[in-house]
Order: sequence, then C-alpha cells, then structure tokens
Amino acid sequence: MEKAKKITSEKKTNRRSSSFGRSKPEFDQKIVNIRRVTRVVAGGRRFSFSVALIAGDRKGSVGLGLGKAADTALAINKAVRNAKKNMVKLNLTKAMSIPHELSAKFSSSYVMLRPNKDRGLVAGSVVRDIVKLSGMKDITGKILSNSKNKLNNAKACMQALSAISSKYEKPIADAVIIVSKVPLPGNPDVTSLEQVGIPTEAVGKLDIES
Repeated sequence: MEKAKKITSEKKTNRRSSSFGRSKPEFDQKIVNIRRVTRVVAGGRRFSFSVALIAGDRKGSVGLGLGKAADTALAINKAVRNAKKNMVKLNLTKAMSIPHELSAKFSSSYVMLRPNKDRGLVAGSVVRDIVKLSGMKDITGKILSNSKNKLNNAKACMQALSAISSKYEKPIADAVIIVSKVPLPGNPDVTSLEQVGIPTEAVGKLDIES
C-alpha cells in the first residue's frame, strides 16, 4: 500500500512539473468554425478540413485566420499562422472601448458595434469572441442580418474594426548595448561605433565605458 501511495504521489508531482514547464502562448485562440470539405476526383473522394480561428492578446490586438489541410491539427496550425499574419492593433480609448459607432457589411452579413458606458460586454456569437480576445470592454455588438454564417459574420466584424485599426507590430524590448571606448585617429575624444563592428543605426540605448 505504501509503495502504491509513493508511486501515485510521484506521478502527481511529475504532472505538476510538466504543466508548470509549458510556456504560455503569445496569443489566446478561439476556433470559430471547423468543417470537413469533400472533393470528388477521378479516383474517388478526398477529404480535407477547413478551420476559421480568432487570435488575440486581450490588449488591443486581434486577427482572423483561415487554414486548410488534410488533418485538423495541421489546419489549426495554418489558421494560427494566418491569424498572426492578419493581426491588427486597435486604437481604443483609455477605458478599452471603441471611440464611436462602427458598422460594416460583408457578403450577406451586417455587423454593428457601439460603445456603451459601464454596461459591460453585450454581444453574442462570433462578435463576442472577437471583442473578448481583443480586450475591449463596454461594447454592444449586434448582427443585424439573418446570416448564420460564422465566417462571414467574423469578417464583417473585422471589417468594421478596420476603421480604427493599424498594422500590428511586434513589441521590441529595449536593449542596452555596452560599447568600449575606441578613439578615432587624430581625435581621441570621439568614439567610433563602426570600429567595434556595430552600425550607428542599430544602437538604441548606449552606455560608453571610459
């Protein structure tokens, strides 16, 4: 009995350590739509999977991606890469809300977004997922069309947000470069960065050792 208890406790500790070792993904993801596509060829039928996915950092950035592959895992990976490529940065207010009313039409889908002060998130379906993953608050979202196509509704929502969005740029950490002082010939008080092998344009913050 004691041996069995020891084995179970070891297994629990291993599970805990493995879960803590995992790195947190850069963006949160939500699968909007996944469907199986059948293509009829001369030899029979070929099956593939199509995935629509939303990715966001909950800090004002969100993207919609599509992926197609013979396997669901490959299709999801493709959709994640596509969502990162289509990522946009939203110009939100200090309260993480939109500055004014937005609306857009895509195909037969029509979506409207409106700021509402201190009422929280009032939206459903795909609009709620996009707003949640982008980190927006105090917003009312409405799908005013009768379309049940989630992908078209998501595209209409992203099109509405394009009015207040700009291209997403990955944040770069401030690097401190320490360069030893190399005097120029004929002028010992001037430091040359090129002589150390560092171009002047690449230097952000510079600390010069005397």
